[in-house]
Amino acid sequence: MWYSCYGVAYAIFCAFLHHRPLFLGVSVSDREVNRGRRRFLIGASSSVWGLGAVGVAVPFVRSWSPSAKAKALGAPIKVDISKLGDGALLGPIPAWRGKPVFVVRRTPAMIDALKANTEPLSDPVSVREQQPKYAQNPTRSRKPEIGVYVGICTHLGCSPKFHIDGIPELAMTKGGFFCPCHGSKFDLAGRVYKNVPAPANLVVPPYSFESDTVINIGVDEENA
Repeated sequence: MWYSCYGVAYAIFCAFLHHRPLFLGVSVSDREVNRGRRRFLIGASSSVWGLGAVGVAVPFVRSWSPSAKAKALGAPIKVDISKLGDGALLGPIPAWRGKPVFVVRRTPAMIDALKANTEPLSDPVSVREQQPKYAQNPTRSRKPEIGVYVGICTHLGCSPKFHIDGIPELAMTKGGFFCPCHGSKFDLAGRVYKNVPAPANLVVPPYSFESDTVINIGVDEENA
């Protein structure tokens, strides 16, 4: 940009020197020629500096705008659950804002189990604000049969593993998510067990149902 500006100025200056009679007239005095030349050079220089300033300002202002990649990371995603079977975790696991999202379809028996004995759980009624208001219930979801949770352990950010039948030897008998890194356990509603490193339930992202088979993750009444 700078080189092109100087090139334009130089070309204008050379044209002026070569054709100054056309610019200033043949019969003008030397003093008038000098005055005209000064005005011409000042105007040309100002134009060049103006173009140079614009050339610097454009990329600088562009740097304020988020990149397409940044926009995509925060954009909502559509998830098709039409092939999600009972008692299964959706795969491939979708990602939203660079994090895995667990989408699970619970059977009636699983739903009943979530409402049964909650004594082993640290926060069974979701007192901590880890979910939208519409997910502050025993299943932590809009629909009891469909659970949507950010698949990141609330301890150190590992990703727990889905265990449909639980791990009885670890006193995890109702199915859920287990983090093998440090031993944190969550039930099928993403609620954390007591006496594990994770301090809170799994996060429920904002989401809404576009239809019975399509979920919009990242969009709800408060995040449209």
